[in-house]
Amino acid sequence: MGKKSITLLNVGDIILGPDPESYFSEVKSALLEADFVVGQLEVTHTARDAKAVELDRLPENLSPLASNGFDLVTMAGNHLMDAGSQGVEDTMDWLKQHGISYVGAGMNLEEARRPVILEQDGTRIGYLNYNCVGPKSTWAAKDKPGNAYLEVITHYELEHETPGGPPTIYSWATQPTLKLMEEDIRQLRSQCDVLVVAFHKGIGHTPAKIAQYEQQVSYAAIDAGADLVVAHHAHILRGIEFYKGKAIYHGLCNFVTWVPLLAPSDDKDPDSWAMKRIEFFGFAPDPEYPTYPFHPEAIYTIIAKAEIEGGKIVRNSFLPCLIDKSGKPIILKRDEQGQQVFDYMEAITQKARMNAKYAWSGDEIIVTG
Repeated sequence: MGKKSITLLNVGDIILGPDPESYFSEVKSALLEADFVVGQLEVTHTARDAKAVELDRLPENLSPLASNGFDLVTMAGNHLMDAGSQGVEDTMDWLKQHGISYVGAGMNLEEARRPVILEQDGTRIGYLNYNCVGPKSTWAAKDKPGNAYLEVITHYELEHETPGGPPTIYSWATQPTLKLMEEDIRQLRSQCDVLVVAFHKGIGHTPAKIAQYEQQVSYAAIDAGADLVVAHHAHILRGIEFYKGKAIYHGLCNFVTWVPLLAPSDDKDPDSWAMKRIEFFGFAPDPEYPTYPFHPEAIYTIIAKAEIEGGKIVRNSFLPCLIDKSGKPIILKRDEQGQQVFDYMEAITQKARMNAKYAWSGDEIIVTG
């Protein structure tokens, strides 16, 4: 195992459109300084699907992944099959051509479950990735492209005598799919020094709240041998906790997420997305963020950082970031804006009754259990 300190960065959801390089202008130097950079590629890119072309989700728009030092993208997610099998195939071909690994998706289930190992100076970092949300049509099978996945069951129980009233919600991953994940982790454990599991999970656009299954699958991953758990999908930050001394970043929010198609709308049709977004999630996007129509609190985001020495994670931290009105992530310093992200993370961690504690160290925020 290597003795040199290795820096591993994990970022949240990435959706790229036209002029993609410009969106990384404020984070590029930090990404290139890291030894490894990993992000969640939220959608596929292809010129063979009319909708993908209409949305500017073309393979050439993936160029910032190469120019900003990404070594690996996680791909398991609810939008993986938006452009069909050709979207998956063309995206993977582009990644291969540019020397970027991918995990969590494939042209069949065997490929989707296959881990990736990043190696430097004798230290090996293994990654696995699973989708916990979205339609079953995204699940990979023996002869079908799609995600590595965990099947999650949701049960609604009326806990009081008001029919139609708000229920208590229970959720859990099914044992067969959980066992497959545990099997993957145990097989990878002997092949790497640091093992990371990434989940696409969580309740979208909802501050602080953690569903029951999220801790179940995270704890199961660590029990099976994971050293670090990171997650994405909710498009808003989640708190951090430690389990058996291992850090769980329950939600990294967005990174570069270009989605003008979801921009604020004056449409008052009750069946429109604009109105359903208000009904489902209780917010209307800020019109001053035309390409970033997310919850107002989603302007806060982070870059998760792990320092690895002697084949072990010796420090967990994050770089506080703010999404500006043009949709760019900006890395903050220990100033008034940086403190806003610190305070927000502390508040949502406490609200979710999790145990992480935060402290400034220079311009980054150290995370301890």
